[in-house]
Amino acid sequence: MPHFHVEYSGNLEDRVDMSGLCERIRATAAKIDTFPVAGIRVRATRVDHYAIADGNPAHGFVDISIRLRAGRSGEVKQDATQTIFEACREFLAPAMKEHPIALSLEMRDINPDLSPKTGTIRDHLRS
Repeated sequence: MPHFHVEYSGNLEDRVDMSGLCERIRATAAKIDTFPVAGIRVRATRVDHYAIADGNPAHGFVDISIRLRAGRSGEVKQDATQTIFEACREFLAPAMKEHPIALSLEMRDINPDLSPKTGTIRDHLRS
């Protein structure tokens, strides 16, 4: 772990390179020592039905959820949260300058007893 889920308003499709944002998140997370590279997953979901603030259809949002196996200290999680948030804010800055966009991020722990995992990615990673 971590798993990143980016939800974004559909009106950003032509304003933000979502594949690029996913890659920015992946690359940033890969540099954080507490995140095992084999466990990083980043995905984005377009949301077509939403209402924001005063209802102006020009408003958009990017909401990032990070699910993380429990066990890291609060300081480690806070540093990781800030690092990822700043990378996203920097990536989105040009679009945010031109369009009203809300950016949010939340990290939460997953109880490992209630979240079984398996996979072979680690077996296939190049050293």
